[in-house]
Amino acid sequence: MTGFSPFETIDGDFEQGLLLIADHASRAVPEDYGTLGLEPRVFERHIAYDIGVEMLTRALAEKLNSPAVLGGFSRLLIDPNRGEDDPTLIMQLSDGAVIPANYPMHEEERENRLNRFYRPYHNAVDAACNKMLQTCGRAPFVVSVHSYTPVWKTIPRPWQVALLWDKDDRAITPLLSMLREDGTLSVGDNEPYDGALRNDTLFRHCTAKGYANVLIEVRQDLIATPEGVQVWAERLAPMLAHINMMDGIHDIRHYGSRTGSVEWI
Repeated sequence: MTGFSPFETIDGDFEQGLLLIADHASRAVPEDYGTLGLEPRVFERHIAYDIGVEMLTRALAEKLNSPAVLGGFSRLLIDPNRGEDDPTLIMQLSDGAVIPANYPMHEEERENRLNRFYRPYHNAVDAACNKMLQTCGRAPFVVSVHSYTPVWKTIPRPWQVALLWDKDDRAITPLLSMLREDGTLSVGDNEPYDGALRNDTLFRHCTAKGYANVLIEVRQDLIATPEGVQVWAERLAPMLAHINMMDGIHDIRHYGSRTGSVEWI
């Protein structure tokens, strides 16, 4: 695909110290990979990308005047929110869909995908964090934007929004409190997944470095339209701006990890 890039950066005010990232913003696959052997309609599903996240991240970046890094490739190709050592890095089966191009996976092709897609995205996140550190002289506050399905294997997910985290609660405690002040919301705390995942994006870029962070999951049906995105951007932006100004949020503090050693591998 001409002009295909493994990431996109959105410019903003680096002096503010708030960085938005979106691992699963895209469902794109370069032309030389075709459709990975899948029916094109599969790329409409959550297994290909986080529905609504690209729009929401762009809206938040605009409202906050914050820089952002968006993943530019489908997680069916390789998942940027997994460690290089994670067996689910390149999925062969995802929610009932077999990905023919991912099995068998030869080591040469695995390394090619790491070098072509995964590593450039993480290098871009690293570069944005480092630029922010140099520009404002403080550690960045990193907000990772994701979305999840309303139902998983026939089990409804009641939360409209959820926060995922490991041990650093600097952003979590105030954001949970602000979201729960809205009596209409059911707010998940480490739901529907646990935020402690060794060598995932936030472990690598934040936990191991002592940067404050939060992973925000919004239910996909609520941000699948521009109108829904606007509602959530207007809700979240002032909360994130407030947290970004809190004492200690830009300090480097090492809280450790529930997964064990914080050394990134």
